[in-house]
Amino acid sequence: MTAIPPLPEELETERLVLRTPSSEDAAVYRRLWTERDPRVPPHRRIDADGRPTEDDIAAELADPAWSGRSGLRTVVRKKDGAVLGYCGIVADAERAHEAPEIAFELLRAVHGRGYATEAARAVLDRAQDASLATLRASVWDWNTASRRVLAKLGFVETGEVDRVSTHGRSLVTLRDLAHGRRDGGAPIQ
Repeated sequence: MTAIPPLPEELETERLVLRTPSSEDAAVYRRLWTERDPRVPPHRRIDADGRPTEDDIAAELADPAWSGRSGLRTVVRKKDGAVLGYCGIVADAERAHEAPEIAFELLRAVHGRGYATEAARAVLDRAQDASLATLRASVWDWNTASRRVLAKLGFVETGEVDRVSTHGRSLVTLRDLAHGRRDGGAPIQ
């Protein structure tokens, strides 16, 4: 599997702290599940039995095996300590040959304030610092807000469709990190 570049336990931006998730974040992570668009595939929404529950999510966040394979960080607003969602880098075992993927999801109440772009930029900078050559992102064709965030970050839609379902088309975007590095140095291969 493609390695996830190491992220520090905490990243800081002007308005945000991105920190290692903990079981105390479960309520907000569960709320993200409840806020998802109905076009999101069923396996990423609350099921008929109400799963995942907050306890299910807390157990996953507390599991060292999960945190060891996840490059996700909880996004916290500095001024009040409010947990807003998550952002980070993940790798999919089914796509071991592909670049790691940036992922972000924030509560609807904070959409439109630039938090997703700010958090994702911090993760993107860290991936660049780790000499990762490419980062990908999959995004549903109907998710215009996330597509705008990715475009602001320099991700380019490739024209490739990751999957098609009754829920829409999952588009593949890529960001070349090897060129245009902030420090001007060549990436380490």
